[in-house]
Amino acid sequence: YAENCEFNRVEMGDTKIGVITSSTSYQYVKEVFGENACILKLGMVNPLPEKLILDFASKVDKLVIVEELDPIIENHCKELGLTVTGKDVLPMEGEFSQNLIAEKLGVPVPAHKNLGEALPGRPPVMCAGCPHRGMFFTLAKNKCTVLGDIGCYTLGAVAPLGAMEMTLCMGASISAIHGFNKALGKESEGKTVAVIGDSTFMHSGMTGLANIAYNQSNSTVVILDNSITGMTGHQQNPTTGYNIKGDPAGKIDLESLCRSMGFNRVVVVDPYDLDACDKAVKEELAADEPSVIISRRPCALLKYVKHNPPLKVEEKNCIGCKSCMRLGCPAISIKNGKAVIDETLCVGCGVCQQLCKFDALQS
Repeated sequence: YAENCEFNRVEMGDTKIGVITSSTSYQYVKEVFGENACILKLGMVNPLPEKLILDFASKVDKLVIVEELDPIIENHCKELGLTVTGKDVLPMEGEFSQNLIAEKLGVPVPAHKNLGEALPGRPPVMCAGCPHRGMFFTLAKNKCTVLGDIGCYTLGAVAPLGAMEMTLCMGASISAIHGFNKALGKESEGKTVAVIGDSTFMHSGMTGLANIAYNQSNSTVVILDNSITGMTGHQQNPTTGYNIKGDPAGKIDLESLCRSMGFNRVVVVDPYDLDACDKAVKEELAADEPSVIISRRPCALLKYVKHNPPLKVEEKNCIGCKSCMRLGCPAISIKNGKAVIDETLCVGCGVCQQLCKFDALQS
């Protein structure tokens, strides 16, 4: 199979030099040599396609192996009896770059030029219409101590929301809140929440939740259910009803799962509804038993999600109070003291409308 693997690719160019490479190093090699070298890009490196490598080597005058870290491909090529250039000129440690490869292999490098002006900082933000924004705004508004987890919702820690005090590793938010509330008691209870995405919850959050129910810490966990694994590229998870290939599969019901673990208080809210979020957070934090809030709305980037028309700003009503800016939505900005909505980004979620007391944001 390795010899005919579709992920192995030969790109012929100048036969004076042939480069065998894989992964990110291929991009560097391609930028450095272009059509001035033959390139064998290995998509499958174990087992290596020995016949393909020998055939490629027979067509070039000089053979170079470009791979980061240990010389795995290089050593194998030497075992095949090939004379190669590799770690004798390229470093064993660190990341490669276009300039490094060009310098070590004697390829002219264009003169370095500095940018005329420094580019402004562009910190990462949640997408326009992100369903997590409304819940994080609510948690910040209620001055909750938020124990975060790993996912695109970790951006809830970034200004202006600033609604996350800790993020450690996948599943740690739930384990941490149990420890916080057991150790601190009334000093922590009613003020602290754990937030975790549906995918991360399925990966490593269930054991922590079972621990809360079994050992009875008065903890509130918010499961941010956006119906997909958002951060890493929209992979399916056990709560979506589809497997990783997109084929129908068993679907885990989060509410039933939480109740089966022993949670009597499980409430589902739409994060686009700020009043519902506020009510749920206040009630569950005030409860004298463990509780789960499921903040449910599909990721705004899912293809099947239908959006409303973008909102418009009624300038005569806008007083420039910047209440809408507190959401950190990339579709909203301020120009000449007035709110401006980028119609190419706005999905018409209406969350900002709920903050405007002057009816300046209109559908």
